[in-house]
Amino acid sequence: MTELEPHHGQLPAAPTPADHHLSPDTEQRIQDAIPGNTRRAYTRHWNDFTTWCTGENRTPLPATPETLTEYTGHLARHGKSATIIEQAIATIRTQHRNAGHEGQPSTAGSRLVLRDHRRTHGSRPKQATPLLVDAIRAMVGCCDLGTLRGLRDRAVVVLGFTMMSRRSELTGLDHDDATETSAGLEIYLRSSKTDQDAKGTTIVIPWGEHDATCPVIAVGAWQNALRIHGYYSGRLLRSIDRWNNIGESLSGDAIADIIRRLTRDAGLPAGAYSPHGLRAGGATAAANAGAHVTDIARHGRWSINSPTVHRYIRNPNANPMRGIGL
Repeated sequence: MTELEPHHGQLPAAPTPADHHLSPDTEQRIQDAIPGNTRRAYTRHWNDFTTWCTGENRTPLPATPETLTEYTGHLARHGKSATIIEQAIATIRTQHRNAGHEGQPSTAGSRLVLRDHRRTHGSRPKQATPLLVDAIRAMVGCCDLGTLRGLRDRAVVVLGFTMMSRRSELTGLDHDDATETSAGLEIYLRSSKTDQDAKGTTIVIPWGEHDATCPVIAVGAWQNALRIHGYYSGRLLRSIDRWNNIGESLSGDAIADIIRRLTRDAGLPAGAYSPHGLRAGGATAAANAGAHVTDIARHGRWSINSPTVHRYIRNPNANPMRGIGL
């Protein structure tokens, strides 16, 4: 039957329950399309909102514009940052859209409350302290390269730094996504925060100047250890338990634990560094070495026109007052 031929069978006169049904597999695909960190943040914000609504005898879905505005005021009174409040508003609007309440509730009042909150309390974004080359060397120096854990930890640190990586990008790498070439280490990223449609991109990390911190050597040594233990595919970075058993994957929280442990062992300031410090440090080190901001943005998967990359680059040598002879 072609598109133009009439259908002679019996068609429903109106939508049936089947028209509104999604199979479990499709539902799971929708869930998996949203990064885990985003899902957890949405769940937390929505639970906080519904709990507040219960206490205030308000309806969370559909919520009135006044309810959203008052909740914004509640968050502001309790000292929440402007970024957290923005996330909460976005979550509430997303829940309404998913429930078929497109465009509800209006954010006109909540935006005014948020504007006042920014004016009176400021909205300086929290920035990760960059982990620079000396810190990376010190952290790698604390890795026992005679153990699986040490080889894995070195790969995490060196990859995170040279990729200017987000945690989700590190944990999402597969064994075959890292390939040694004459130019260095080719990394294929299947998706990232700025590539939600998973078109994929390839970045090249050059050979390092020192064997201990060379990304090609670090990743190659870890891949070889995996192969010795029978792992030829699947996730590149994996958990390792106290009995030296290799797990199937490595979580974002585990990445944070590795960074905390190694910065502590290296004698770096306690609590000063996070996994994002690898990303900020890689960008800052590249800028200090003279790399153009466009090249840094492309390598780090920032939008070329985004101002975000400039916040990551803490380059004291770029200060225009330096060298004026005062």
